[in-house]
Amino acid sequence: MKETGAIIGGEGNGGVIYPEAHYGRDALVGVALFLTLLAKSGESVSELKKTYPQYQISKNKIELTPEINVDALLEAVKRHYSNEQINDIDGVKIDFADSWVHLRKSNTEPIIRIYAEASTAELASQLAQNVKDVISSLV
Repeated sequence: MKETGAIIGGEGNGGVIYPEAHYGRDALVGVALFLTLLAKSGESVSELKKTYPQYQISKNKIELTPEINVDALLEAVKRHYSNEQINDIDGVKIDFADSWVHLRKSNTEPIIRIYAEASTAELASQLAQNVKDVISSLV
């Protein structure tokens, strides 16, 4: 964030980093920013939510065994989806026209986390399952 001059950062688990305050995750800063937006907009939470694209998330994982080369597996996934938009800054994120899936090796458990978002929970779950099926065929 310092290198790029980011004005705000965060993680999917709700951690907010606001450099104007400090470079640590800070839930209270996140709450303060959100409440400030509500106060300035004059909208309710439900009204504000309607102004953003609506997506549903599906959280999945694949258990790793010692013989699986995770880096090689993620490279193979990238090759499989090479016709899609790929971002490999932190794992492998595959952007489709109206959905996405992100694969990332856990730093704390022997798993690959697979998060998918789509317009419905069913579509997100199906997208995640499709990627799990591809991974199964590659292992």
